[in-house]
Order: sequence, then structure tokens, then C-alpha cells
Amino acid sequence: MARLRCENAASVARSFLQIANRSYYSSSTAHASKPLDFLIPTSVTSSAPRNPQHSISFLRSHTYKAKLGQSQSLAIRIPSKRCFSVSAIRQQTRPILNSPKDEEGNDMMLEITPRAAKRLSQIMEKDANPNLALRIQVESGGCHGFQYLMSLITLPPKDTPEWSSTINEDDTIFQYVSEDVDLASASEEGPKIILDEPSLDLLKGSKVDFTMELIGSQFKIVDNPFATSSCGCGTSFDIKA
Repeated sequence: MARLRCENAASVARSFLQIANRSYYSSSTAHASKPLDFLIPTSVTSSAPRNPQHSISFLRSHTYKAKLGQSQSLAIRIPSKRCFSVSAIRQQTRPILNSPKDEEGNDMMLEITPRAAKRLSQIMEKDANPNLALRIQVESGGCHGFQYLMSLITLPPKDTPEWSSTINEDDTIFQYVSEDVDLASASEEGPKIILDEPSLDLLKGSKVDFTMELIGSQFKIVDNPFATSSCGCGTSFDIKA
């Protein structure tokens, strides 16, 4: 490869030195360095340890200073480690009658969504019936093998003949408790859902929601961990074999 050569190399060099000297001596600030020191890259001075095992702790507790000139420096502070805490989400559904367990000893729970609780509260207020509850049953049938049956019932007072004829021994009553109410001191008033034990065994871990769609508004079972498929309206489902 042919070497590149500047025809006026000597004059270009002299012009460069003249410009460097002129800009250097025209400054009012006294300089202790030589005129061509600006060609040398600025260095970063620090007391960083050379041992990589201690580099992390050093970065968290030290400040680097980059040398910019005789009287200026740039401080780069490395932020220290910050700790964050995570709080558990409080369960808003609790059983107030019976608390059955599955074969593995886990509680069989059902979650009432805020929308379903709000709709139940509206129906209770409209009918002036604070003892209203939603009963959910699972029976064989439908286009997918099992179907949900839902009905509104009135809970009679306890220790009455009507109670034993309305509530079965294996029924579980779930109550929705809002976030601003303490679970320990919450009363048993509010939205409630009733399930018998066989139905709860097929719906444990799922949610009772209230949906508003083009086909109409209804209470609906969603996020059923045991359902493999369901119909379009959501009233029939199939379970894992």
C-alpha cells in the first residue's frame, strides 16, 4: 500500500503549533502544564481496590472524582443498595360456616370478586333483604358434562326449623369482607355465597364474578383450575380426568 504524504507537512505543523501557543497564552488563567498537554487524555484518579472481590462493596461506599483540570473535578456517586419489602395481599373472602379441607389437608376456598359482592349488595338493598345469599350448585348435565346452577335464597335465623331445612350439614357459607374492615372484628353481615361440599370440591380455587356482556349480565364462575373447557355462556364445563 502506498504511503500517504502531505506536500505541505512542515507548514501545517508550524500552523498547528502557532494556534496551540496562541490559545494557551491568551488564557488569563495561569497554567503549570505545557501547551500540548491538552492532547493527553484526562485520567480518572480513584482509590478503587484492585481486588475484584471487594469491588462491589467499594462502589457502594465510595465516590469517584474525575480530573477535569487544575481546579475542577467531577464527582460520580454510586448509590447504595436499597431494600424493598413486599406485603401479602389480604384475602377478602372468608368462611363463616364450616371450613372443609381436601384430601391433602388444604382449605377448600372460593373467592368472591368485588364486582360480585357489589352486585349482591345492590340486590340486597333493592329487595330490602339483608339475609339474601347466592347458592351455587354443580350438577351433571349441560353440553360439557357439568353445569352451574345459581339461585338467590334467604337465610333464615339460626336455631330455627327453617334453618335446618334451608342449610345442609355439608354446606359452606362464604362471606365477602371489604378491605377497610378488619377480619377479626367483622360481622357476618354482607354478601354471602353457599355451596355444598361436592360442589365446592369441584370449584375450589375458582372465583365468583359478575359479568356484563352482550348476552346479558350474570354471576359467573371464572378461573376454575379443574375446568378444561367450557361453553360460550359459561354455565357448563368439563373437568380434568
